[in-house]
Amino acid sequence: MGLGSFGTAPVLDARTLPPLILHPFADAGGPGKLVESSRANLKLQGLLPQGEATREELDRALLDGRYSELRMLFYVGRDVARWVEQCLEFVERHQDALPQGLSHQSFAALLIQDAPPAVQAKLRKWGVADYKSIFTRALGLQCLFADAPPREILSDEFVRNYYRYADQVFQVKQGEREFVAVTSRDFHFELFSSGEYSRMLERSWGE
Repeated sequence: MGLGSFGTAPVLDARTLPPLILHPFADAGGPGKLVESSRANLKLQGLLPQGEATREELDRALLDGRYSELRMLFYVGRDVARWVEQCLEFVERHQDALPQGLSHQSFAALLIQDAPPAVQAKLRKWGVADYKSIFTRALGLQCLFADAPPREILSDEFVRNYYRYADQVFQVKQGEREFVAVTSRDFHFELFSSGEYSRMLERSWGE
């Protein structure tokens, strides 16, 4: 359901939502684990020579990398979930000017399905090509865990396929209720890294 489907209510002009601020997350050895995990996965599939490594060693490298991915996405999800809450606070402050039905699902779908072109361009500049999957899984993990789970409480099966579970949980969350679908024509927002946003604030204070 789009904004224009509210009877005679016109489609809203672009409105400025709070910025989405993503904090860097550094996991010890994370980048190296991700590379090794990717190579191990290819070897397990027979797409690269297995070399001297056993299947057990390759599987362990795969799981180590998947767990690093999970943790990084969990923290991305924390930032995105915080932004969604800020959007809902924006709606609360401007409820007289906005239609009923805007919800968590509205803004999650906006980010994933129709982020403003400038946001998409910035993500590509950062080297984030499949941002839709990243944000989908990040929000799915936020539904599953209150804190980043330690490795020892997770089964190997879950770690190996965590992204499938996260995708499904996100879809369940989106389907919990009917919601108003919004697009980048209805709302505008910007994307910053935490460091970039801090420097921007410092400049504004100096002015």
